[in-house]
Amino acid sequence: MLTPFHIAVAVRDIDEAREFYGRKMGFAEGRSSDHWIDFNMYGHQFVVHLNESIGKDGKIPQIKNAVDGHGVPVPHCGVVLNFEDWERLAEKLRGIIDNFIIEPYVRFQGQPGEQGTMFFTDPSGNALEFKGFRDIEKDLFAT
Repeated sequence: MLTPFHIAVAVRDIDEAREFYGRKMGFAEGRSSDHWIDFNMYGHQFVVHLNESIGKDGKIPQIKNAVDGHGVPVPHCGVVLNFEDWERLAEKLRGIIDNFIIEPYVRFQGQPGEQGTMFFTDPSGNALEFKGFRDIEKDLFAT
């Protein structure tokens, strides 16, 4: 059994993060203060911490690496889902995300490790990737 991960990211505005992760993405809020919020991201503890040095108009810097013909943002984090849940999330996000870095699509089609993937950023510029596999146990680490 996998155990939940814990990841913390910097955000420029706590209320903006609460709106994005809580209201738009639909992640339940756990403990919080004026400077941080715990969110339940598919059973994992995803925490946003206020970093006032970013500034209200600032964004987290990132680089992009070429993968499968796309510029993949680094760093990034996210969750691996079963394919049906990934498809539902992709449909929901098409109505929420204005500018995907990489639109939802299936990569490595017909090959080991075939997966749905999509990349986008939160309002602070934190890059997120959500993946979907038809058989997570078989395909997640397929070579």
